Amino acid sequence: MAIPVIMPRQGQSVETCIIGEWYKQVGDQVKTGDLLFSYETDKASFEEEAKDDGELLAVFYDEGDEVPVLTNVAVLGKSGEKVDEFRPGGEAAEADPAAKKEDAPSSAKAEPVIEEKEMVVGEKPEGKIRISPRAKVMAEKIGIPYEKVKGSGPHGRIIAQDIEVAAESLPKMTPLAQEKAQAESLTAAGETTGLGGRVAAENLIAYNPVYSDDFEVKKLTNMRKLIAKAMHQSLQNSAQLTHHMSADARQIMALRKSFKKKLEAEEVSQNITINDLVCFAVIKALRKFPQANTHFIGDSMRWFKKVHLGLAVDTERGLMVPAVKNADDLSIEGLSSQLSTVAGQCRKGNIDPELLKPEAASFTVSNLGNYGVEMFTPVINLPQTAILGVCTIVPRPKDLGDGVYGFVPMMGLSLTYDHQALDGGEATLFLKEIKEQIETLSI
Repeated sequence: MAIPVIMPRQGQSVETCIIGEWYKQVGDQVKTGDLLFSYETDKASFEEEAKDDGELLAVFYDEGDEVPVLTNVAVLGKSGEKVDEFRPGGEAAEADPAAKKEDAPSSAKAEPVIEEKEMVVGEKPEGKIRISPRAKVMAEKIGIPYEKVKGSGPHGRIIAQDIEVAAESLPKMTPLAQEKAQAESLTAAGETTGLGGRVAAENLIAYNPVYSDDFEVKKLTNMRKLIAKAMHQSLQNSAQLTHHMSADARQIMALRKSFKKKLEAEEVSQNITINDLVCFAVIKALRKFPQANTHFIGDSMRWFKKVHLGLAVDTERGLMVPAVKNADDLSIEGLSSQLSTVAGQCRKGNIDPELLKPEAASFTVSNLGNYGVEMFTPVINLPQTAILGVCTIVPRPKDLGDGVYGFVPMMGLSLTYDHQALDGGEATLFLKEIKEQIETLSI
């Protein structure tokens, strides 16, 4: 008996996922536990394993397609079994010629039925074009530039009917123009000079001919689009200001050295880092300045009773900011363990999407010290009120008392805050408290 493969739901707020890569092809034999395909949500990626043995009879979505959760994406079963009953709505009629004939207007009627749907031709959309295999073959065969066709299938997917309608309004390409457009990523200009109004090779234009071939156009990944949108919205919808200060890092470096010795002696089980100690100090400062442990939401603020600490994590797929819930209840070892766990899950792509929501954290720490950055301006993860940037440790001259100066390791701290929610004085005192907690930290 044929069994459908369903797009899993990862988190209650996730409504759609994007197919990453198919590891199996139609006709392949699949064993339970074999990887079928990868998929991603807004910021996390996952891999789906086969739940049963069988042959991969059908695949309903291509790589890059956005698929609603709990939707059938493929079918496993025995060779020759029917799969049409599992086909998602909107593609079943396309795949079943009999159904299409029943739905299509009969040419024998005296007065043909006029379709209410009107094909709208727009500009080339952003991202990967969603088009069914049948529609793509049809478009290439008759020379229709399908990238300018507006799809009527699920989530804007272009189906065969769209190509048929577009063929009546869009100029067709000559074989030479079609081949050149595909090979050189060109598009049709406004005028056509080919026979019968077709688009000729001379009518094709490049994305920007000024730069000749000295560039490569690459589409943004889904995650990069989300990051770009979030960063732009953050700067557009808040009054951000950054204060910079330096903290004497001698105490925190001594603690790090002490914990390293304890780890070697197996007195502790967790490798506690400088960043863990900074986060521990930040949590203490947030207890004294709860106005920084808030969300700014227009005409009101959300004051948190607990500290839900966000940590900026750099991954191959882009920046992620997972939250450690109730971080103020954790010991330094517990905090270090939780920070290490969520960072590892982000890099592996199996982090809980709920922890990546901007609303999940009440305050965020972004540490660029390992990269040697001496000063930077972090961007607030809205609706949070503030974010702390931690910079590298640099030897700087300091008064050691009695007129004696010496070089002391100093850690740069950059606090960006929303001036709509915090006054400059409050922000300065909060940053000073973080500095003092780092300089006097004891565990």
